[in-house]
Amino acid sequence: MAIIHPVNASHKHKLSRKSRSKIGGAKLCLLALLGVSQLGVAASIKPLHFEKGAVSSKVSGVLAAKQQDTWYQFKAQKGQFALINITPLKGTAETANVGVLHMPSGQQDGSKGGIVYQNCLPETGTYKLRIARNLMATQGGKAGYQAEVIILPTYASQDLCQ
Repeated sequence: MAIIHPVNASHKHKLSRKSRSKIGGAKLCLLALLGVSQLGVAASIKPLHFEKGAVSSKVSGVLAAKQQDTWYQFKAQKGQFALINITPLKGTAETANVGVLHMPSGQQDGSKGGIVYQNCLPETGTYKLRIARNLMATQGGKAGYQAEVIILPTYASQDLCQ
């Protein structure tokens, strides 16, 4: 059993220059590792394009064997109504049917298969859509998907978002 003693706020610990250097190096190493892990995701995020005047965008793809997910991003405004639908892609044995919408603040919402999000967007900014395979129902082979993202303009969303 470990005994934990409270630290007295008035008590100052003196660290040697060598100890401070080791701690600083450890912090730098940790920050570098976190940066690399975030770059791996950020580098693979694909933009979701909406043609001028269009309210929907469609994408399709195939996750390689053992690949867990793929990412898309788009910009939207608070109060716009959004609907995200994921369906199977013909010719693939498995379907990547999990959709998770990551809000600009980091909050998440989504579900498995079909309509994975249907609501008014709560924030203005860049949204990230993660499309993933259902880990409870996969053999680890290629998994296809088709996704349609519909985002209504603010004026068309008013009745739906009140």
